[in-house]
Amino acid sequence: MDWRKVLAAALGVIATAGFAAEVKIGFVNTERVFREAAPARRAQQKLEREFSARNAELAKLEKQGRDLQVELEKDSVLLPEAARREKERQLADVSRNFQRLQREIREDLNLRRNEELAQVQERATRAINQIAEAEKFDLVVQEAVFASSRIDITDKVIKALADK
Repeated sequence: MDWRKVLAAALGVIATAGFAAEVKIGFVNTERVFREAAPARRAQQKLEREFSARNAELAKLEKQGRDLQVELEKDSVLLPEAARREKERQLADVSRNFQRLQREIREDLNLRRNEELAQVQERATRAINQIAEAEKFDLVVQEAVFASSRIDITDKVIKALADK
C-alpha cells in the first residue's frame, strides 16, 4: 500500500473522530539516519574493509590495462604485426577481466550493502518505536514532501542508535 494513502487515511480518521486533544506527529529523515547514525557508519566502514582487497585487485588490473594501452600506442608502429596483435589480444583480455571483476564486485557490494542497511533499518525502526512510545507520538512518518523542524525527531533517533 502506498504510504501517502496510509497517511491520508490515518489523518482522515483522526480528523473525523473529532479529537479534542492535540495530535502528536513526528518525522524521521531516514536518509540522514543512514548517513549519520553510528551503526550506518560502522556498516559502511565494514563494507570498505570487506571489499578493500578486491578493489585493490581491480585497481591493479585497471593499471595493467592502461599500461598495455600506452605501450601499444607508443610502440605500435615499431612492433611487428604478430607482436602488435599479441599486445592487442592481451589488452582485450585485461579489459574483459576488468569488466567482469568490476561487475562482480558491484553486484556483491550491492548485495552486502542491502544486507547491512536492512540491519540498520531494523535497529532504527526499534529506536523510532521506543521514542514514539516514550514520548507518546500518535504518528511517526519516514517520508514527507515537507516536514517542519518542530516535528523532526531524526536527531533523537540518531542519538538513540549511538547509545547502542
